[in-house]
Amino acid sequence: MQISLITLNARYSHSCPALFHVRNVLAQAMPESRLVLHQFTINDPYYQTLVRITGDQPQAICFSVYIWNAEYTMRLVADLRLALPQVPIILGGPEATFMAMDSLPAGCTVVRGEVEGLGDDFFRDLAAGSLQAEYLAASAPPFAMPYREPDFAAHLENRNIYYESSRGCPFSCSYCLSSVGQGVRYRELAEVERELAQIISHGPKIIRFVDRTFNALPERSLAIWRWLLAQPGETLFHFEIAPDLFSEEILVFLADVPQGRFQFEIGLQSTNPATLAAVNRKMDLAKAGESIRRLVALGNIHLHLDLILGLPCETEETFRVSLNEAYGMAPHHLQMGLLKVLPGTAISRAADEFGLVSSNTPPYSVLATRWLDHANLRRLYWLGECLEAFYNNRFFRNTLEYVRKTGEEPFAFFAQLLSICQGADFFSLAKTQELMTRMLVELAQTRPDRELFCELVRFDWLVSGQRLLPPCLVAEPSKEIRDYLWHHLPEGNPPHYTRLTRNEFFKRGIFARFSGPLLKTVGLAEGLPEGESPMSGYVCFLPEQEHIAGHQRQQHAVFFI
Repeated sequence: MQISLITLNARYSHSCPALFHVRNVLAQAMPESRLVLHQFTINDPYYQTLVRITGDQPQAICFSVYIWNAEYTMRLVADLRLALPQVPIILGGPEATFMAMDSLPAGCTVVRGEVEGLGDDFFRDLAAGSLQAEYLAASAPPFAMPYREPDFAAHLENRNIYYESSRGCPFSCSYCLSSVGQGVRYRELAEVERELAQIISHGPKIIRFVDRTFNALPERSLAIWRWLLAQPGETLFHFEIAPDLFSEEILVFLADVPQGRFQFEIGLQSTNPATLAAVNRKMDLAKAGESIRRLVALGNIHLHLDLILGLPCETEETFRVSLNEAYGMAPHHLQMGLLKVLPGTAISRAADEFGLVSSNTPPYSVLATRWLDHANLRRLYWLGECLEAFYNNRFFRNTLEYVRKTGEEPFAFFAQLLSICQGADFFSLAKTQELMTRMLVELAQTRPDRELFCELVRFDWLVSGQRLLPPCLVAEPSKEIRDYLWHHLPEGNPPHYTRLTRNEFFKRGIFARFSGPLLKTVGLAEGLPEGESPMSGYVCFLPEQEHIAGHQRQQHAVFFI
């Protein structure tokens, strides 16, 4: 029997461990079957995807369904039912678990729960061509790494590799599907190390641990971290963590993690205690904030911090406080995600109580709550999109750090920037660095510090790797400054250049002049004698990049004459 196992990832670099779990279970229960894996993406041309599936001439088709691919998947299911009317279609995965049977075409089967927990009746019925409409898997079955040695070349090359050392979540957040199950199942450390050694031997660029709260058992997480750093290679390891569970021992250990080896995803969600209580989210906010700030100060671990818009008890004012506090923690990536009222979660059953209005189709995004009508929620959504565009890239680090250090309110800053962006129809245009720079320069015209602010934007433009200034950042031409410095700087100027490398240095660099206040703001006035403040200085931006505090920027040198 030929069975096609299919999913649609959000992008090519992703992979779907569920397909490999299904493959292994089917191979064991039906060893005579021929199993074909397909990892498409939701951006692939639809008709090509459809005919690639039918071209396999499958005798059964299994889909792994998630909120990001449900719409595309159901479109395929409808057309496959027409093109291959006799072929059984089996749907599993988080989104399929809560599908209503009457929403599916005839002849579809839904598997609810983990594939490892399916009984023998499912496989007998599949082989006999007599599948029922639904099958319920037993809860909490054992599980192992799903990958085989050939998978790393055939299916996982140049993709993120997902790994689970535990399954389940110690928390019961009402908006999360992980709260539907009970408890956490932890793998034996020796088994985890053996499997990870096999994965690491293939030199993947990134391994993403899908453990819902990786550091729920601090001693266990520390043991795995120590083991990972003892392995060869430069693989980046991604973890979802709860910052309030960090011990002093762990924070001391993390201070010595090499740059580019760990990245943490932190679900802060809100800093409003009433909101966290309403969704059964347990967190020591003071300890979480302290841990995040300490991690940021270390500068060696990339930090992705999440807020959720539309949670119960969250007003515009409390969300404003949450955004301000999260921004003040200075994470490398700050995301304002919309609440998804997922079917089967506790919050979906409390929708009336909380006045939650949400889309009826995936991803079930919230439209209004008792505390935020649709107009207010819409305005905050666009504020989040503005923050996403300007904060979560490498283009404006110094400008946005200036906003933080001067104590300006982040919410008010982005609200003003949002007004300018909406006036320019920003969100319907390609969000290029030049367009965003133009928005910031326009914002500067309303500010009392507009000259310094524009200088910051210009500095960020050049330190991000651009070589030609856009029209909105008109300044003294780089060539004129280069010629001036050529005649006024010494022939040898270590460590920047020697007499032998002087020509190459001036040929490769982009030169700009900046005011003393700008140089002090970005930390380039530190080479002067104590107490001396420059009137201005010259900065040379070089082609080489350097990593500073989790970010990339162009190498640069400053000169005072």
